[in-house]
Amino acid sequence: MADRNSNNDLTIPRLCRWAAGYALRRWVSSVAVVIGLLLKVGLDLLKPWPTVFLIDYVLRGKAISPALDNFVHLLPGAPTPHYLIAWSVGATILIFLLGWVSDLAATYANISLAQRMTYDLAGDLFAKMQQLSLHFHARKSVGDNIRRVTADCACASIIVKDALLPVCSSVVSLVAMFFILWRLDASLTLLSLAVVPYMMFVFWKFARPMMERSYAQQEAEGKIYEVLEQTFSAIPIVQAFGREDLNCKSFTRATQSTLAATLSLTRVQMQFKILIGLATALGTAAIIWLGTRHALAGYLSLGTIIAFLSYLGSLYVPLESIMYTGSTIQGAAGSARRVLEVLQTENLVTDKPGATSLGSLRGNVRLENVTFGYLPGRPVLQNISLDVAPGQTLALVGETGAGKSTLASLIPRFFDPAEGRVLVDGHDVRDLQLKNLRNNVALVLQEPFLFPISIAENIAYGFPHATFGQIEAAARAANAHDFILRLPGGYHTVIGERGATLSGGERQRISIARALLKDAPILILDEPTSALDVETEHSLLEALDRLTRGRTTFIIAHRLSTIRRADRIIVLKDGRMAESGTHTELLARNGIYARFHKLQSGPMEATMAAKAK
Repeated sequence: MADRNSNNDLTIPRLCRWAAGYALRRWVSSVAVVIGLLLKVGLDLLKPWPTVFLIDYVLRGKAISPALDNFVHLLPGAPTPHYLIAWSVGATILIFLLGWVSDLAATYANISLAQRMTYDLAGDLFAKMQQLSLHFHARKSVGDNIRRVTADCACASIIVKDALLPVCSSVVSLVAMFFILWRLDASLTLLSLAVVPYMMFVFWKFARPMMERSYAQQEAEGKIYEVLEQTFSAIPIVQAFGREDLNCKSFTRATQSTLAATLSLTRVQMQFKILIGLATALGTAAIIWLGTRHALAGYLSLGTIIAFLSYLGSLYVPLESIMYTGSTIQGAAGSARRVLEVLQTENLVTDKPGATSLGSLRGNVRLENVTFGYLPGRPVLQNISLDVAPGQTLALVGETGAGKSTLASLIPRFFDPAEGRVLVDGHDVRDLQLKNLRNNVALVLQEPFLFPISIAENIAYGFPHATFGQIEAAARAANAHDFILRLPGGYHTVIGERGATLSGGERQRISIARALLKDAPILILDEPTSALDVETEHSLLEALDRLTRGRTTFIIAHRLSTIRRADRIIVLKDGRMAESGTHTELLARNGIYARFHKLQSGPMEATMAAKAK
């Protein structure tokens, strides 16, 4: 389960420590950004001084200090007013050009750091999602998970790039500005800092509302991805039933909810920024008023008051930056919370410490008093015990919802039983390394999932290092070779999304070839022919016979024609084993299996008779 308490109690220090860890991975880029920020601070400190020198020492004739006089005499040319004006203007231009170059370099370094951090976090999140058990994926939509990986992962870079690094720069700038302003006029400096308590109160008041509204906005945007994924993944059904308008309305509702959440967050952020801006405006007005009085009284020169006002703006900018840092982090906290919900989710199926690897397994599978349910108190399987010897074929039969697919899913450890044990070659599957266990199990599903890559790559998906000869041999054994050669690119033909450019029988043959090439000792066939017509099913039975030969096979089937030759047939009812035996034995018993057979044999006999004519 996710660490809900820790997510609800996200604090700025905790978020900063978490995001900083990703910055440290890219320390070279981080150092480059820090150097750029410090260079900018230094140039900001130098900006007013050419103007101060021009006003006080050139235009108003103020006496130059010995140290400054020595520096002036080091400059090329005579220290006349015209030369000093030129040097003041040149220094201003030089500082501007250096600032422009440093800004360009800092921008490039910032973008580089931000993208690297985003992709690092996205990689971690993507890897975590692939490892999480089917319990997690059953509760989360694909669209929302895509949103977390593609959009929410920018939160770490936002916290570092737009908050942490700027606040470090602001602290350095603030200390330097305070020292300079204190040297110019201590009373004005203290007055300028009088707004700080007010700023801190405003931040404290708005921190939690900004975080909550940010999370609500990200959740609302996740709903848009859900609608898109659900619609596009079922586009044939949408068009067949004419539900385009309904989906458009669902999309409109999702966008309106997102807009409302975004505007709610924006209103809070605007209120925060207005109140912070009010503090700096009032502070600047007070300084102008008091500074003018000091100038009139002769306490400050004209150049000094201009420098003070210039530095005052530079003092309030880092102060505002520090305050806005909280706003930035709180704004990114919604995305961070969604990412951490996944990263902190406990994987219910994982390798235990010291898990062993047995290499290739023989294929003996035994279930001992297994009970399992997806929800507490609602068991799907109850007290199931069975033993399948290596090379045997076990068929699972029962009504929809009886627990057939659930039982098979326990073998590769998609789930762990609540009670009892699942053993392979005498070893509890929880004691084996997951990768080792699943390398020894092959699946052929009712709806074969093919990727939009070449046919050869789809066949070799479970054995990526296979040679072309091995791929072709698997295709021939699956009766797929002939139709593959008729395609424009043969084995190199790139098929459509989910294999949409192939027929159902062709997709299933590719799936069988994939399982053959993997050559796993344990095979699970989850209703591999139920979606096919009788003729296509008949043509696949030969390929399935080759596939099951010498392998421990579990066949889940509604069509009893595919399981007549099974070594043993288990009939499940309400999660329990109702009957067990061979095809002949179960027919003689005249129970549930015999009733299923009678219901199917009538239509099948009619079909065979029609073909005979």
